Amino acid sequence: MLFGLTAVLFQDSTAQERTTTSPTFQVVPTPNENLNSELFAASASSPNDIWAVGQSTIHFDGKTWAAFPAPMIKGDNKSFLQGVVAISPTLAWAAGNVTDGAHRGQVIEQWNGTKWRLFPGPKFARKDQANVFAMTSSSVNDVWAIGSLVNLGTGLVSPLFEHWNGTTWTATTVESTNEFLFGASADATNDAWAVGFSGSDKIETSAMHWDGANWKRVGTPNVGEGTNKLNAVLALAPNDVWAVGFPTPVAPPKQAATLTLIQHFDGTKWAVVPSPNIGPNSANQSNRLLGLTANSANDIWAFGSYFSADGSGHQMTLLLHWDGTSWKVASSPSPTKGGFPCDLLWAGVVPSSGNLWILGSVHDGTLAIHMTAGADARLVSRF
Repeated sequence: MLFGLTAVLFQDSTAQERTTTSPTFQVVPTPNENLNSELFAASASSPNDIWAVGQSTIHFDGKTWAAFPAPMIKGDNKSFLQGVVAISPTLAWAAGNVTDGAHRGQVIEQWNGTKWRLFPGPKFARKDQANVFAMTSSSVNDVWAIGSLVNLGTGLVSPLFEHWNGTTWTATTVESTNEFLFGASADATNDAWAVGFSGSDKIETSAMHWDGANWKRVGTPNVGEGTNKLNAVLALAPNDVWAVGFPTPVAPPKQAATLTLIQHFDGTKWAVVPSPNIGPNSANQSNRLLGLTANSANDIWAFGSYFSADGSGHQMTLLLHWDGTSWKVASSPSPTKGGFPCDLLWAGVVPSSGNLWILGSVHDGTLAIHMTAGADARLVSRF
């Protein structure tokens, strides 16, 4: 599974830890387009125009979710859309990757109001493979797709920034030996962020900032002695940016549960903000944050999944809320009952005030046993 996720377990003994007075989310039915249907990204131009993409491509028109085919995305664990930007009902962008077959590398797709079609992206050298892991935009003529450029000859990985200016896609890289970017967010044409991780022997958090002219690295803190990763970023203002992910408290060969990691940029520097966890009551009960979205600066949601303590491999949704003062665990549905629970929250979007959608995947029943790296249905939680 992407981002190095492993399976996690839920036990009834952790239910009390999840009980809060926060608003209640409800599961909303969504279509089953493909066998594997994880959703990794979401975007909206209005409450009646919301896209969610991954191994499936679904749209909300204000009443129901409907599936629309996207070229090369077949739900076969070999192709994924990892980012989406909804501009209007007649224009949206999505990008992702094909990991197997004759056409490995990135795909860029455009929605024209009727269907999705492949769209030509930047050209790369024959030995370079582009991979896109997130998208963001500040306007119709300012769209970013971020990821990594892998040199298949040397194995070196460089941060990749692809930009749409209203006419063409162009690509820029920043020199690096091993750096991956998984999250992106822009609040202006001269203020965008991308986050991920870097390193080979020791994995550390990474953040890069666009100032309108160049992408530049900005130092980020790390927690503990082990791996630190950032999976998502949310730019609310130049002095109010949040990023989420997870650290491992100890370095290999020691074992410990990963914990939630939340960082904030105040316009000058990044700092770690304390965040809660479910447990951990053992080295198996990891917590990982995969995304975040916001109603306002004092109403922010971070989400992902957590492991249970006995190591059976079950996985449950994790939801945290920021009220302007502190982060707290909030109640979130994990609809899989029995079988092999594998419920995750990956993406969120707020198309209008108080209208919060959080999307992800569930993996249950007998199919779940055979698809430990995938999902057989989409999970949509709405507040």
